[in-house]
Amino acid sequence: MKYLEGKVGVVTGAGRGIGKEVALLLAKEGAKVVVNDLGGSDRGEGTDKGVAQQVVEEIQSAGGEAVTSPDSVASWDGAQRIIQAALDSFGKIDIVVNNAGIVRDRMVFKMSEEEWDAVVGVHLKGTFNCIRAAAPHMREQKWGRFVNFSSTSGLIGNIGQANYGAAKMGVVALSKITALDMKKYEVTSNCIAPFAWTRLIATIPTETEAQKKRVDKLKRMSPADVAPLAVFLAGDKAANITGQVFGVRGKEVFLFSQPRIVRSMHKSDGWEVEDLAEMLEATMRSHFTPLDTSPGYIGWDPLV
Repeated sequence: MKYLEGKVGVVTGAGRGIGKEVALLLAKEGAKVVVNDLGGSDRGEGTDKGVAQQVVEEIQSAGGEAVTSPDSVASWDGAQRIIQAALDSFGKIDIVVNNAGIVRDRMVFKMSEEEWDAVVGVHLKGTFNCIRAAAPHMREQKWGRFVNFSSTSGLIGNIGQANYGAAKMGVVALSKITALDMKKYEVTSNCIAPFAWTRLIATIPTETEAQKKRVDKLKRMSPADVAPLAVFLAGDKAANITGQVFGVRGKEVFLFSQPRIVRSMHKSDGWEVEDLAEMLEATMRSHFTPLDTSPGYIGWDPLV
């Protein structure tokens, strides 16, 4: 029996890249799949229904079952229609993989309101919209899986991606709280921060030798390497895994730590500004997270 036999899944942003590979592997493992994709550019502009249709045809030609969904995750009504497509076509919704994304990179002192809203609208609001649309059905059937995509641009930081990084860190919190809210209904929620060559990553500048080397390294990391973890988390054998943040880098799977207190100071009569000026940096500096975007400082490239 296939790992996801009898399950129904939605994958957003499934027309290309990581989303496409997840949709293909879900279907290969027996799930019926809603392939959601607007078919727009990396900036979220334009539409092309043929992008999702090609993936559906690839699934069908391999003997799987799939339908397209052209709606935008950034729209409340659009997300409702995405989940309804699963209900109408296959009778239920078991799995939601929130992968859809766009980029509108700009230094924070130049970023426009529209650039902020567009990126946060797709990544963070879009993830919430799809969770909210599916969660009542999963709660009722007492089974469900949310697999949400974050990024080290949020977990670590990245120059010129205040909108993208903030949204991706917001996805981590949303995923964690979804895990807490849905735990008693046997519904899990986890995040993946992927390292893979996709069209969003292809927007990284290649103006310097260091940037060119970084891109060359990323080109060797296939979106297909990310799909097995997403599919595993979508199945029965991942029932005890929830509220976690994973990474996939090539053939490596790793687990991220989550924020914890690393050092504290106490003063019985309270702190004055002058006390903090004298003591805080001296006491805690060795525990500060480095503000560094060089590729080697924590063992992986933070620009993915």
